[in-house]
Amino acid sequence: RGDLQWWRGKSCDTFSPLGPWIETEIADPSTLTLETRLNGQVKQHAETNMLLFDVPTCISFISQHVTLYPGDVIYTGTCEGVGPMDTGDTVEVEISHIGVLRNPVIRETE
Repeated sequence: RGDLQWWRGKSCDTFSPLGPWIETEIADPSTLTLETRLNGQVKQHAETNMLLFDVPTCISFISQHVTLYPGDVIYTGTCEGVGPMDTGDTVEVEISHIGVLRNPVIRETE
């Protein structure tokens, strides 16, 4: 479903999958490469050194407003290349030195 409110449009049940584990030891979070593929075609490619604010600045800012705990995940936004997906597609998100998360796109059952 389309929605002009980004958080509702991006926060449906089953969205933002993580796992099967969360990496807790990243030597330098400013050196990671992120890539999103849809059916094997690269749709997004970015590096964490291209973030508007570096990771320590993001953590500092957020922790001034909410309590952060070990295991909390901070989403920093998205880079260009966002597009539609259809039932039957496969989405892969890869972060260098961490791994690949691969998920099928399925239609919501009613």
